[in-house]
Amino acid sequence: MKSSEIRKAFLDYFASQGHEVVASSPLVPGNDPTLLFTNAGMVQFKDCFLGKDQRSYTRATSSQRCVRAGGKHNDLENVGYTARHHTFFEMLGNFSFGDYFKEDAIKFAWEFLTSDKWLNLPVEKLMVTVYAEDDEAYDIWNKQVGVPAEKIVRIGDNKGARYASDNFWAMGDTGPCGPCTEIFFDHGEHIWGGPPGSPEEDGDRFIEIWNNVFMQFDRQPDGEMIPLPKPSVDTGMGLERISAIMQGVHSNYEIDLFQALLAAAGELTGCKDTENKSLRVIADHIRSTSFLIVDGVLPSNEGRGYVLRRIIRRAIRHGHMLGAPIGFFHKLVPALSEQMGDAYPELITLQEHVQKVLRLEEEQFAKTLDKGMAILNDAIADLDGDTIPGETAFKLYDTYGFPLDLTADVARERDLKVDEDGFNSAMDKQREMARAAGNFAGNYGKGLEIEGATGFLGYEQLENTGTVKALFVNGEAADTLNAGDEAILVLDETAFYAESGGQAGDSGFLKASGVVFQVTDTTKEGKNHLHQGVLVEGSVKVGDQLTAEVDAEKRQATALHHSATHLLHAALRQVLGEHVAQKGSLVTYDKLRFDFSHLEGVKAEELVQIENIVNAQIRANTEVSTRLMNIEDAKASGAMALFGEKYDDEVRVLSMGVDNFSVELCGGTHAKRTGDIGLLKISSESGIAAGIRRIEAVVGQAALDFVAREESTLSGIARALKGSTDNVGDKVEQMLARTRLLEKEIEALKGKLASSAGSDLAGQAQDVNGVKVLAAQLDGADVAALRTTMDQLKNKLGSAVIMLASESEGKVTLLAGVSKDLIGKAKAGDAVKECAPYVDGRGGGKPEMAQAGGQKPEGIADALAAFGKWAESVL
Repeated sequence: MKSSEIRKAFLDYFASQGHEVVASSPLVPGNDPTLLFTNAGMVQFKDCFLGKDQRSYTRATSSQRCVRAGGKHNDLENVGYTARHHTFFEMLGNFSFGDYFKEDAIKFAWEFLTSDKWLNLPVEKLMVTVYAEDDEAYDIWNKQVGVPAEKIVRIGDNKGARYASDNFWAMGDTGPCGPCTEIFFDHGEHIWGGPPGSPEEDGDRFIEIWNNVFMQFDRQPDGEMIPLPKPSVDTGMGLERISAIMQGVHSNYEIDLFQALLAAAGELTGCKDTENKSLRVIADHIRSTSFLIVDGVLPSNEGRGYVLRRIIRRAIRHGHMLGAPIGFFHKLVPALSEQMGDAYPELITLQEHVQKVLRLEEEQFAKTLDKGMAILNDAIADLDGDTIPGETAFKLYDTYGFPLDLTADVARERDLKVDEDGFNSAMDKQREMARAAGNFAGNYGKGLEIEGATGFLGYEQLENTGTVKALFVNGEAADTLNAGDEAILVLDETAFYAESGGQAGDSGFLKASGVVFQVTDTTKEGKNHLHQGVLVEGSVKVGDQLTAEVDAEKRQATALHHSATHLLHAALRQVLGEHVAQKGSLVTYDKLRFDFSHLEGVKAEELVQIENIVNAQIRANTEVSTRLMNIEDAKASGAMALFGEKYDDEVRVLSMGVDNFSVELCGGTHAKRTGDIGLLKISSESGIAAGIRRIEAVVGQAALDFVAREESTLSGIARALKGSTDNVGDKVEQMLARTRLLEKEIEALKGKLASSAGSDLAGQAQDVNGVKVLAAQLDGADVAALRTTMDQLKNKLGSAVIMLASESEGKVTLLAGVSKDLIGKAKAGDAVKECAPYVDGRGGGKPEMAQAGGQKPEGIADALAAFGKWAESVL
């Protein structure tokens, strides 16, 4: 049974049981800033389980793409070395939001796994676990489903504390939690390992394939377990694991999804051993990197982009170990699209984009890989002991772009360790980069425990006096801050706007006599505003009073960009259609970014129209009005809700523009009149995912600065062309026309040179059994010149087989030709297949003429020699 068939069967089964089939959410969570990536099927339903979100359905099923490669959930170092660890995997899940509970969840799982209408797994191969105290689940398995007692294992508190068990799940230290029941598959006695709960449970004989989580309690800070009013169900089954079982193999890498990728990777790297660890790393990593790029993540030195970069570079290094040339990795994307494009069509839509991102990253890393590996190898050769110094690891990271994981990976392969403490000490000099690159690491698990709510005064004022109600250092509550402490400070009232609805949080200062706390960002935790920053001077303790001073200039610039975002949204809908919906936004003091649904790129003339509409509304200088309304009344009035923002029962309805051009629900800060915005200039428009476009723009002073830079650039071009800004367009056209004319002249000269070269080369042909054989190199000749020369040589030599090679800017072209009378004996396509590997290339063509491209100029001589041997063998 193919993996695609298993995925479809799972969704079809739960749809037949009244579940809403919900599409996989992106790998970047839209509702959980504490997560680096979506790492489980329940992530997109987290607010449903918490009671913060109500859907039109109470039963759901999905096949969720997941990544575990950073932060708390990080399987990166195990990938390739175990049978079942992956950076990317698919989680099949079914969910109940206060609908069915243990009995139905267990029966659904068992029926799907064992019924001959579905997976038809042998019952004798299955066993289950339950939480030791969960007699209800035990009885359902034993008395209703009929699983014998010897096949049910009770797992108690085996992790050192009350309710700390492999079979007890919690969303955090407090909040929804409950017992689990898991289903295991027995691979047979020939595989080492024991059943769950036994000393040999870490073996590979018994493999968990299904986990039912029963969210039954709300754990309080004092440990009390209060029954939830609407118990819920969260289940998961790894597609790769169940595919291995259904396809009769033991390792996930042996399933159809991976075999095709391993074959493609083997073709590109020259490694045919599908059990090779490096090949498995490459096959795994092309999945995670491609899907991360599809979901808008790009390689960088920060956050998610940094994780993506280190996965890409890990794959490249493993290819390097196999002897693959730099530039192989992006060529795997078509094979991935072929395998998974039906389930995730956005992979096909963005295939070219994904390949380009990977190719550029490969090219960038190629510049440093060999040099960095040489330094690392030298350091290992000179090593006294078994630990690579932290300073060496940091130098590789800082100078050569080696993530610490990469150095650790090399070390592990050689039974060495890395001094991570020393590395972290060296990183202190670049703490800003370190915080940006790992800014998700400390945010997993529970939120900060803060009672009450912060009163927000920032709609009317930019300064206030507030009382310190909580302090946090490294996520832990503190009574006092001292100078130099990086911390989070919570006031009972504040004028600081907390990041929400795409608008960046305020920055500024909290002050008192002898005290200065610099606020670098303001975020929210529940209904409290978190002032994040560093205590520059003095000390602060809970109960102190501080004066909050918002950076007024940045707040005003941010407000103008936010108001412009609303006008831009309305203009997009007017020009492109009512289907346009916001899919994300970022509003800061120096720019705005707006993501929206649209199936094609916005045309240049449409962008001009959109910009003109927004600026007309700005010039109208209408008042920006705000009304507080009941949320249902607000929606009934036609007000639009912004993507990703949560609303209370009472909401702020923002109206701006002529005849209420834009009416939206929004809790952000805004201009008082549209004229305050001054001017909007669109700086870019691009696609970021299937059907999702992005516009970036600037307003106010930032727009004026943008226009000034554009004018300066235009003036510089005009001066270079000895013209003016009035006629620069004509000057450019004249230059292009002149360039085209010169190119034609060059092509004509190349043809003449090729003709001359052909005459000279004919004399170098060797006679092999009455046939002329010629192998020659023509450096600098392009494909057209090679073809012209080939035709001339055929005419001059008569019965002949010919191979011409050319190298230009590091790229190789091979052109093989066979005269028509010899087609029965020799084919040009066979010739290039024989010779192309010597220049790290491939190619093909017709029997009388075939072409190959390569990237290894130093192999040209070997390729031409191989051609001579091939010709002798076929003639």
